[in-house]
Amino acid sequence: MNKLKVHSRKLKAVTRVLAIDPGYERVGIAVVEKSKAGEESLVYSECFETDAKEVFETRLLRIGGEIERVIATYAPLALAIEQLYFNSNQKTAMRVAEARGAIIYVCTKHNLRLFEYTPLQIKSAVSGYGKSTKAQVARMLPRLIDMPKQKRRDDEYDAIAIGLTCLASERFR
Repeated sequence: MNKLKVHSRKLKAVTRVLAIDPGYERVGIAVVEKSKAGEESLVYSECFETDAKEVFETRLLRIGGEIERVIATYAPLALAIEQLYFNSNQKTAMRVAEARGAIIYVCTKHNLRLFEYTPLQIKSAVSGYGKSTKAQVARMLPRLIDMPKQKRRDDEYDAIAIGLTCLASERFR
């Protein structure tokens, strides 16, 4: 990391978090921050997609490259990522776990602190109810953080929710 990036981190918000809803077809990515005054803001968000026609290894490489780009552009201090829960499709769960591992590797390589949250923790933090639907969580987000109005996929909303959970749950020095 060059000195300019390290210096710019000190000038920015007290806390900047890269939040990820892991996947290999779609990856929800958000960068949220909390100012010294305690105000939370959405810096960046996207739903990064890979092509189903590509081999899995290429998809992992593209995901890792996108995470590298976001880290270089926004200089987060931490990674907040959703813990996996296993559904009935074990093949999909294994692929998501591998993508999650690649994401954690890239972030660890860049010295980001790691924070992991279960879906229950995220829903509780955002909506106050651990069994909220995705739609209920998505409706709550604009009430908690200023978000430009635009169409977003569930993965992107999930990443924003994960980031807000981290900002509300952790103390950063």
